[in-house]
Amino acid sequence: MSKEKKHEDPNLKNKAGPGNKETEENSETNPKAAQEPADNADESKQESAKPEESTQKKDDKADKPQKSQAELLQEKVDNLNDKLLRTIAEYDNFRKRSQREKDAIYPQAIAKTVEKFLPIIDTIERALSLECSDAEFKKGVEMILQNFKDVLENMGVEEFGEAGEQFDPEKHNAVMHVEDEEHEANSIVAVFQKGYRLDDKIIRHAMVQVAN
Repeated sequence: MSKEKKHEDPNLKNKAGPGNKETEENSETNPKAAQEPADNADESKQESAKPEESTQKKDDKADKPQKSQAELLQEKVDNLNDKLLRTIAEYDNFRKRSQREKDAIYPQAIAKTVEKFLPIIDTIERALSLECSDAEFKKGVEMILQNFKDVLENMGVEEFGEAGEQFDPEKHNAVMHVEDEEHEANSIVAVFQKGYRLDDKIIRHAMVQVAN
């Protein structure tokens, strides 16, 4: 009887063997499958924690005091007033800047215009310096020259450059020097071309002869 017990059915070993080997191989070759239950457990914990966070945020929002309709309207009014004040300030700065630019451009425009007419005045003055037998004709030319000078005076243009004045390099252009004891040193002996200025702006320097 004991000998019969020792003999085992080889078919049973074949049936049981491969199944056990497959489970062992699956556990060894696929470690992710073994970790899946642990990962699923962590995910379930995180999902259960999310509703708690959302409820906490809702509670925080609920704790904050809600603004009334009047307060919201007052905020809108304050914002509009702030924008209006900023717009007014920007416009005021623009107006002042435009005025400064206009004030700077106007004298420059006058100076450029007057500069173009100065050669005509020079020609008339040279013509009057010559002798003329016709007194009436000369008088008419003098009246034309005076009209030019009146217009320049009304525009604020001044004429400068006379014999006897002290030489000023800011206003005069010395084209000749002469040794003359009758005149003081650095004084103007003769004026070849008069100078003109508009306020502090020199339109044209006077062309002069200076004594050493």
